[in-house]
Amino acid sequence: MLIYVIAGEPSGDLLGGRLMAGLKARTNGAVTFAGIGGESMRAEGLTSLFPMAELTVMGLVEVLPRIPRILRRVRETLADIKGKQPDAIITIDSWGFTGRVQKGCQKLVPHIPRIHYVAPMVWAWKPDRTKKLAAVLDMLMTLLPFEPPYFEKDGLRSLHVGHPVIESGAEKGDGAGFRARHSIAPDAPVLIALPGSRQSETGKLLPVFAETLALLAQSHPDLTVVLPTVETVTETVKAAATHWPFKTIVVEGRGDKYNAFAAGTAGLAASGTVALELALAGLPTIITYRVSPLTAFIARSFMGLKIKFATLVNMVMDRAVMPEFLQEECRADRIAPALAQLLDDAALRVTKRAEMSEAMARLGYGSDSPSDRAALAVLDFIAERRAP
Repeated sequence: MLIYVIAGEPSGDLLGGRLMAGLKARTNGAVTFAGIGGESMRAEGLTSLFPMAELTVMGLVEVLPRIPRILRRVRETLADIKGKQPDAIITIDSWGFTGRVQKGCQKLVPHIPRIHYVAPMVWAWKPDRTKKLAAVLDMLMTLLPFEPPYFEKDGLRSLHVGHPVIESGAEKGDGAGFRARHSIAPDAPVLIALPGSRQSETGKLLPVFAETLALLAQSHPDLTVVLPTVETVTETVKAAATHWPFKTIVVEGRGDKYNAFAAGTAGLAASGTVALELALAGLPTIITYRVSPLTAFIARSFMGLKIKFATLVNMVMDRAVMPEFLQEECRADRIAPALAQLLDDAALRVTKRAEMSEAMARLGYGSDSPSDRAALAVLDFIAERRAP
């Protein structure tokens, strides 16, 4: 069996890697893969058609200069799918790219099952997208339990498989060992900084992080900063960290990232999947995000953005468990005091950890493996389509 899997960013790559592992387990290894992905999917045996980093960009204005290359990559991907004739095509999130591929597959290889993993947030904006997905896809696998009805009303077969962060292992890091290896005292304050996994994110957040740390330098001179990073932005992050006013440690790889989480006192992170990993690890964290002013204006004025919070933990709890500083509020003079409070107030950190634990329970922590449910759903659907 050959499954074609496409991810366009690190969070999707992580999903893809776990799905591939689940498919291998369910078939006793009788499956091969092709497609596009990053380090997690490569670890499960994928040879990426081209570097996933080419697709890792966020924001309308940020995407515009890359459109010609992205469209060329869509054509290359479709040609590869036509040549390989896989048993199923699974796209993961990143609908700007993967949606074009799925639409092309509908015309080019209509006999191959088209599956998408991670539902667009139609409940937050652009509810009409449900019709567009229903017209192109055969099946949708969602992360959140309330999402399938939005798509089923338009005839798209939808299945809630659960959020894979609950099986990430983010809560199993070795904090004491991490501190010992990096000569950090057991009671020393440690800030875990995560400025994003896309160049478009880090380009906007790294300067804000630098300004925030400069404001903290006088009140917290003994602070150690740890920067877990991914291959898409490693060099950018390392270069920026050389100018920060604290002892700064850059780590790569999931294992060391989770060890760093366990060693941390507080976190400062870009909004995204990593916020859920931090919540699972129980690290009290400030969430930040910034896109170009034009992208923000378009989202607010023309795309009907209507969410109270950007972070899923806060959405689930309906309060700012992880304080958010987004767009115009993403400023060092706003972030630094909130971060200082987290670093200094042990009782506040205890409260935040309890709230994050409750949020993760609501998202399914302690239940069945989402990646196994997703793998079973894929295999059942392929078998159903093959049946006479």
